[in-house]
Amino acid sequence: MIVHSTTNYLANIALAKEKIAKADAIVVGAGAGYSTAAGLVYDGEEFQKNFGDFIAKYHFPNLYYGGFGPFENDQEMWAYWSRFIYLERYKPGPLFLYQDLLRLLQGKNYFVLTTNVDHCFQKAGFAKERLFYMQGDYGLFQCSVPCHQKTYDNEKTVMAMLKKQKSMQVPLELIPKCPICGKPMAMNLRSDNSFVEDEGWHEAEERYEMFLAENYLDKKIVYLEVGVGDNTPAIIKYPFYRLTAKNPQATYIYANIERSNPPLEIEKQSIVLLGNLAETIALLNR
Repeated sequence: MIVHSTTNYLANIALAKEKIAKADAIVVGAGAGYSTAAGLVYDGEEFQKNFGDFIAKYHFPNLYYGGFGPFENDQEMWAYWSRFIYLERYKPGPLFLYQDLLRLLQGKNYFVLTTNVDHCFQKAGFAKERLFYMQGDYGLFQCSVPCHQKTYDNEKTVMAMLKKQKSMQVPLELIPKCPICGKPMAMNLRSDNSFVEDEGWHEAEERYEMFLAENYLDKKIVYLEVGVGDNTPAIIKYPFYRLTAKNPQATYIYANIERSNPPLEIEKQSIVLLGNLAETIALLNR
């Protein structure tokens, strides 16, 4: 039985290192907690500094909450969202934790499934063909209807909005419209059934499914879950449970600051690393 109590943290680190070293393949499942641990936060000093005017007007408690704000018009909404997108997607930020994870995976057969939409994996040097951003990307626009299944890079428009906005308003001509139907554009973020799964999304999904098909049944495979909470367990957590249960040679490793016990069905195949993610990944790299 693989123990997963906090009192055995260092013993569990040693077990995890051994499993990772001997693995034929590693599937990483990364959630929002990983970016938070890396320094990307939705409140605090950075939020106060960049959104003081919106906080004064609407009393937003954090960046995420403000995204659903009761804006007066589209010009004000895009003034907020352009700052949001810049901070979370384009502004150079701390990537050490992502780079440490890449170092842990260097030379190994791996694939990453993530619900994060901040592009940190690619900015840290992960190969695009080994990534599946299942929930979208802050760097993409889509038709809000949507009238077609295509996405559009938004960096140029976002930067123009940042430069030209005044009094919490972007110029009317910068508000993005669908080039096909003329309706408003939206962020390519999965929130309802209007989410666009474009060609790149489907190609990434196919690569992920092929990776699993080649590795998950008869090989030593590690399912490494980092920073995944319980908000959307059906995307990473539950599939990792099921895949581990199907393969007696598989190991499920849970790394997070918050406790989440794997089911009894895979208890003997599980390792829980409960603690600071930066410390955990650093120890796994030693």
